[in-house]
Amino acid sequence: FEMPIVVQNQTDSAMEVDLVVQTSNLELVGPAGRRIVVPANDRVAVRFRARTKSPGTARFRVVAVSATHADAQLVSLPVYTPATSEAFATYGVVDQGAVIQPIAAPQDVIPQFGGLEVNTSSTALQALTDAVLYVAGYGYRSCDGYASRIMAISALRDVLAAFEAEGLPSPDELDAAVRRDIADLSSLQNYDGGFGWWSPYQGSYPYPSIQAMHALVIARNNGFEVPSGVMERGHWYLRGIEGRIPSWYSQRSKDMLMAYAIRVRSLDRKQVGNDARDLWDRRGEALPLDALAWLWPVVDDDGIEAEIERIVNNRAVETAGAATFATSYGEDDYLLLHSSRRTDGIVLDALITMAPTSDLIPKVVAGLLAHRVRGRWRNIQENSFILLALERYFDTFEATDPDFVARVWLGDLYAAEHEFAGRSTDRASTLIPMAELLDTGDADLIVQKDGEGRLYYRLGLRYAPDDLDLDPLDRGFVVQRSYEAVGDPGDVWLDDDGVWHVRAGAEVRVNVTMVNDSRRTNMVLIDPLPAGFEALNPALAVTGGVDVRSSAGWWRRSWYRHQNLRDDRAEAFARYLWAGTHEYSYVARATTPGTFVVPPAKAEEIYAPEVFGRSATDRVIVQESR
Repeated sequence: FEMPIVVQNQTDSAMEVDLVVQTSNLELVGPAGRRIVVPANDRVAVRFRARTKSPGTARFRVVAVSATHADAQLVSLPVYTPATSEAFATYGVVDQGAVIQPIAAPQDVIPQFGGLEVNTSSTALQALTDAVLYVAGYGYRSCDGYASRIMAISALRDVLAAFEAEGLPSPDELDAAVRRDIADLSSLQNYDGGFGWWSPYQGSYPYPSIQAMHALVIARNNGFEVPSGVMERGHWYLRGIEGRIPSWYSQRSKDMLMAYAIRVRSLDRKQVGNDARDLWDRRGEALPLDALAWLWPVVDDDGIEAEIERIVNNRAVETAGAATFATSYGEDDYLLLHSSRRTDGIVLDALITMAPTSDLIPKVVAGLLAHRVRGRWRNIQENSFILLALERYFDTFEATDPDFVARVWLGDLYAAEHEFAGRSTDRASTLIPMAELLDTGDADLIVQKDGEGRLYYRLGLRYAPDDLDLDPLDRGFVVQRSYEAVGDPGDVWLDDDGVWHVRAGAEVRVNVTMVNDSRRTNMVLIDPLPAGFEALNPALAVTGGVDVRSSAGWWRRSWYRHQNLRDDRAEAFARYLWAGTHEYSYVARATTPGTFVVPPAKAEEIYAPEVFGRSATDRVIVQESR
């Protein structure tokens, strides 16, 4: 790319200026210095050709000197790999001796990215590392996104010192993030006390409103400050929840929402026993499992409590080592962000609270841990509710007194040693860089314990394929992307090699076509921008006139309900997407000349990310003229 450097002369005389650039993690293509003449009270733009070297942070310092005048500027820029990063994690325990895990050296990966992280601990809290990382880094700024992160982090704040995995912010940073999330979540509250999905102007929705209050109650109970007016309006909404649920919701969905609202009110020390018993009297065994789990701790009636425990036990699906629960709300699943794994977490929390001696508890924990993929669960809802339940489990049941030494070998490399003495959430983390893994080749990784107690370990491999030309992939969505000129048709063209060319300074219309052959719920379309593009947001006054074209006419709405135009990507969200072909279009400006790799556009169901699709990788060249 070409770095634009602007030199401004603020004097009344022309100046001869020497300009020098120093770089870190950038490679200059051509000389590092220029001599220019800047007219009086004018400015000159100078471009230095450069290319990136490695993922991480690129820095450059520019120094301008003219006789006795001098100035300098230091700039830092993130450098991302346009390849798709991938990760894999496995967990285990060592009670006696050692375990051997064969490690195959990754093939066709970027040597400077990732590596093998080996974590050892004397507590199973370490098994939550990837889930905590996922929640802490969750990027969608929706009501349930804010609420889920507040719930998990504020409840786990006292044990987050155990999660020292790469990329996890410090406890102070996490506390600051919770405070920001509380403010952002509060801003989504409507006058009726409910909350909107992405904006208060879209009206209040029952499920996110209840979860928002759940999160704020947990945060306040854990010492965070929550505006009293927000809490008062929120409880007013919860007290009248039955009248706020749309009539077309199914009865099972209404039951779940009413029971959830009762439980949230109880967590804030409201008297809800009569409401809980009234809902049980009306619906009884017809209540879905989530609703029974919400009511169980607050119904305050020995007979009803025993009946609920019987129903829960009867509805468990058990194997020799695990237990799960299955429930469904049919077409209403998307209204409640429902999943069976979230139900497992909700039921586990109720079991620990009401039946701590139940044999189901360790089996439900085993079932939950077995359903992780790459160390976490499928979506933000599952991770937040399961983390709440497992945090309660570990606080209640894990009472070891370890006294042992953990040792780790990779082939002939003695990689790590750590001593654990006494009850502690200490954990050891060792990173074997990818370059060293590649040099070692295929080898056995040995984790050994010497002493008393149980050793928990996590092996996490992160890597980025070095293939920057990914093909399209259909796993529920077909996605295609193209570019066209907004003004002069000659501003944008596609050459015979499939490379897009764009004239610098031109406005470009980005068109993304998405096809799904059946309905999709709670989905997002993400289109990464070439680094030389800047999206033009028509909602901003400084943008000026933007030729916005929509696939929806005046007689119907666009398929998406909310969009974000960010520095590096465009996002469009839909709660319910009908089957068919859908178009998404926005305008960007080609601001920086250069050659750029553009990662694929991707569509996915947020709460079922295995349902996804992507376009191919593109290459874009921004140049001065054709």
